[in-house]
Formats: sequence, structure tokens, C-alpha cells
Amino acid sequence: MWASLRNIGRNAESGGYRRYAWTGADADCRLWFRMQAEARGLDCEVDRNGNQWAWRGDPLAGDAVVTGSHLDSVPDGGAFDGPLGVVSSFAALDELRRRGVEFTRPLAITNFGDEEGARFGLACVGSRLAAGQLTIEAAHRLRDGDGVTLPQAMEAAGYDPDAIGPDPERLARIGAFVELHVEQGRALDLTGDPVGIASAIWPHGRWRFDFRGEANHAGTTRLADRRDPMLTYAETVLAARREAELAGALATFGKIAVEPNGVNAIPSLVRGWLDSRAADQDTLDTVVAGIERAAREYAERAGIDLDVVRESFTPVVEFQHALRDELGALLKGSAVRDTGRDVPVLGTGAGHDAGILSASVPTAMLFVRNPTGISHSPAEYAAEDDCVAGVIALADVLEGLACR
Repeated sequence: MWASLRNIGRNAESGGYRRYAWTGADADCRLWFRMQAEARGLDCEVDRNGNQWAWRGDPLAGDAVVTGSHLDSVPDGGAFDGPLGVVSSFAALDELRRRGVEFTRPLAITNFGDEEGARFGLACVGSRLAAGQLTIEAAHRLRDGDGVTLPQAMEAAGYDPDAIGPDPERLARIGAFVELHVEQGRALDLTGDPVGIASAIWPHGRWRFDFRGEANHAGTTRLADRRDPMLTYAETVLAARREAELAGALATFGKIAVEPNGVNAIPSLVRGWLDSRAADQDTLDTVVAGIERAAREYAERAGIDLDVVRESFTPVVEFQHALRDELGALLKGSAVRDTGRDVPVLGTGAGHDAGILSASVPTAMLFVRNPTGISHSPAEYAAEDDCVAGVIALADVLEGLACR
């Protein structure tokens, strides 16, 4: 499966992946998913929001056990973030069939659309729509960097944008959703464990900072006469690092747009996107407020106009304790455990579809060890033995939840 997926959307120069929503690479990933489903005799369907479902058993029976993740990527992302969960789900089903178990509940494997938000700037669009956490009107207003709207992109890809919206009937038929994901950090590497269980997802969000100054000639305008928003933006980036360090949180300006974007021109507009995350809501609020306060002080001093817009936000997600504890019990005697210790339970600062669905469905997550902790990069990596351990762990969980 890795071999057949490896080259889809891969950039030859960077070695990273550019699998953006509703593009050719996305279509190829969707075809790959359907082919994997059909090869296993699963019934494949696409819901009203473009999410793919591969079913074993009756989708209408209710109390289904669902697993899966996503296949899209961040710009020049790695091979494991998302795809590991989808590949492992198909492999876990193969393992269950090898064991000859008898299924007592329907089982589905999913590929949620536009999880990374790389094209339209909002993460987990497919699951947010299904869970009613993104309105149809707001979704229709989403635009990519070229001005293409989400409805236009969906229509060009052969999907009906007028059909999108909440899908409570489908979610009501799910008894449990378990998402496997490569760890985006080094906690498991530090403990020496191949597999862990998620406890919670930190609250996190994205804020857009628009710094407006005055465009002018870079070679003729005195420094004292400039209203250069780039300087204010740069000071704000440094302030974000300071505020995050003081609070023990995370704050990152990772995307920027500049107008007129000329080498010999002072910018008129610098637009920067802040990603901030923290272990609790109060800490996150403190960090973001501190960054905005510093930005406004710098802007006022330099004669720069500043607008701050919160573009997305996800509160803290505590995965259902009963399901989390059940996973721990199921894995205690698993072949992936050879230390006699319980499977470690750890929090994460990364958002996931499981976090979005947790408000509607009992959800849980498994993490597979990442020896470097690097993610959202072509250097993202997980060892084959650990990936196999993840498959066995997921198969053990699905057997415990869906089989006799």
C-alpha cells in the first residue's frame, strides 16, 4: 500500500507532498482509497461533504466502529501524517480477517476531506461540516490563494457544493471512532514505547494579523519617512516567541503574504497567520492576548494600521475516558506490549478529525512513535517495526470493539 501511495502528489524538488483539497492529487488519493476498499470487498461511498467511507457490514445498522484518518497534506508535508492512519486501517482489517474473527458490529474505514486546511486555510473542513461545526454559508465563503472558492473547487472536481452540511444521521450510527496517527512529537521515543493512547488535544486556533502601512520606493524613501509594516510584523513574530516561552505554550507565524511583494518596494500590507496552542484555555488566551497587545503597541508607534481576525478555533478536546480506558485495557495484553507496563497516555498539541468528531461521537486516538518528532516536513518518519506495531494495536482494538 505504501508503494502504491508513495508518489501521489509528491514534489520532485522538495520530496514533500502537495495533496491539497479538490486538486488532481486529491482525486488520485481518493481513487487509491476506493481501489483499496474494492480490493477488500468493501462498499465505498462518499458522503455529502466529500468524506469517503469504506464499509464492512450494513452502514444503516448503527453502533458502527469506524477508523481511518486523512490523505491530504500541508505544503511539502511528510508521508505519514494522515496516510499512516488510513493505510494502517486497511492493514488492520487484513489482520482481523487473517485471525478469522467474527464481526458483531459494522466496521468502516474513512478518509476525511481537507483535514490539513492547506488550500482554504481552515483545518478539518470535511469533519467540521459533518459535525455541524462549520456552517454552509461559512464554507461557501472559503477561498484559496488564487481566489477560487470552495464551491468552485468542489464543482470542478465533480462534487456538488450545494449538498454540503451537517450529517447528524450518519454520525448517530457510529458507536466509536478510533484514529491512528503518527505522533507529532517525541514523547513515545523518550519513553521507549512504539504505541501510545491520546488523552486530549490542546486548545488551538489560527489568527490573521493584517499590518497596513504605505507602499513606497525602497531606494529613495528615508528610513525616518517610512511606514513599513514589515518591521511591525517582524517585531510581532519575536513577541510571539517571547509570550509562548513565558507561558510554556506554542505560538508560530508560519505563513505570510506581502503586497506589493516587490524587492525594491516598501510593503503596503503584510499579512501574517498566527498558530497558537496551549495545554489549557486560560494559557492560550493569555498568550494570544499578549501577542496582540504587543503588535498593537508596535503598530501605534510606527503609524501602522492593524486588524486581527480569528479565523478558526478548537477548544480543548478530552477524549471520552471510558473509550480511552477500554483501549488501554485491550492493549494491556497486546503483542505490542513487551515491557509489562501500561500503554502510555499522552496529550497532543495537534488537531485531528477525531477531535472534531468527539463532540458527536465517542472518539479515541492511537499514536505511533516518531523517533525524530518531526512532522509537517518531508523528514517526517516512523520505523517499519513501529508502523507494524501500530497495525497490530489497531487490530487488537477493533477486535475488542467490533468482533466476537
